[in-house]
Amino acid sequence: MEKELIVYTDGAALGNPGKGGYGIVMMWGAARKEMNQGYVHTTNNRMELMAVIVALESIKTPNTIVRIHTDSKYVCDAIEKKWVWGWEKKGWKDKKNIDLWKRFLPLFKQHRIRLHWVKGHAGIAENERCDVLATTAALNGPWLEDTGYQVVS
Repeated sequence: MEKELIVYTDGAALGNPGKGGYGIVMMWGAARKEMNQGYVHTTNNRMELMAVIVALESIKTPNTIVRIHTDSKYVCDAIEKKWVWGWEKKGWKDKKNIDLWKRFLPLFKQHRIRLHWVKGHAGIAENERCDVLATTAALNGPWLEDTGYQVVS
């Protein structure tokens, strides 16, 4: 059986939009890595997707088997139900977070990825840890500018 990289991700936004952050827990056998980052002004969906992107960007070996666990229906459904490829074919018409989806697509093609939706705040240890990481980053920074976020007027 091939070894899998297990990834848990979560995103948070205080005010949605507002200050936000993501949290990531990555596990490869006994090795464990945690990451988080805060942003000045963003949305929950952007942070959910950003967490997946940052996790994938940190993988050094192409064609890695990656099992991503997320409590984001937005991210999970867009990928597992293949909506994102339809959005791309239609030129992203009326879609949000295009910059992030365009950043995600080449990463998806580099690895063997399966997404699993998990219920948030249901006592799943790594998902709860990601929530703490994301919320802490949103509350305490340091904050980056989410340059791709655009307020729709």
